[in-house]
Amino acid sequence: MVAVKQIFIENHEEGIPSTALWEISLLKELNHPYIVKLKDIVCTEQKLHLVFEYLDCDLRSFIDKTKVPLTSKQIKSLMYQIIVGMAYCHSQRIFHRDLKPNNILLDKDKMEVWIADFGLARAYSLPLKPYTHEVVTLWYRAPEILLGAKEYSLGVDSWSIGCIFYELVHNKIFLAGDSEIDQIFKIFRLLGTPTKDMWPGVTEYDFWKDNFPKFNQTPGEFEAHCDRFEDKKALDLMR
Repeated sequence: MVAVKQIFIENHEEGIPSTALWEISLLKELNHPYIVKLKDIVCTEQKLHLVFEYLDCDLRSFIDKTKVPLTSKQIKSLMYQIIVGMAYCHSQRIFHRDLKPNNILLDKDKMEVWIADFGLARAYSLPLKPYTHEVVTLWYRAPEILLGAKEYSLGVDSWSIGCIFYELVHNKIFLAGDSEIDQIFKIFRLLGTPTKDMWPGVTEYDFWKDNFPKFNQTPGEFEAHCDRFEDKKALDLMR
């Protein structure tokens, strides 16, 4: 059994969308146990079909349907696979830019994951080059992207991984904003509004406002979000 991703070719003169070509080229280069495998490509007059190995579940549906909290062992296993898979991508100078539970496929019987949907992934290079800030689903979007940064790097994936980690532990969204500004303020309420000393260059981002509310981080509040986890070293995944 296989899974098929359909991409519509809306403008025949322009041909296959560049995002689809980019995703195909990346998937052909990436070869790792925790990365979804592209098996075939079928092109018709109006559609491009990407044929993948099939799993009938993703992490989003698994979390939503799980009635009993995951054990520490299960969470550590899932996080290990996600982190190792993304470390491989980063070693190939690729960052995903849309990590979220929906894009992590899961074999429920083996509790094995495949990272999927590389449509927004890009090559990472030094010096940094401009990228769009219109990436990553809102709840998993790093603060620098929310603030309009055009030059960002692998850390945006690390933030998303931290959000997924929290969700596995607590079975709920880490910070569920209903707009970009609400998401920014939820982050600031938890971690404190950044200053130029704390975060050099933050005031130069396009969406930064000097009249942002000045939230102070409450001592212990961050740790309280992770109080279910036995191994306090796991907090490092969220910092």
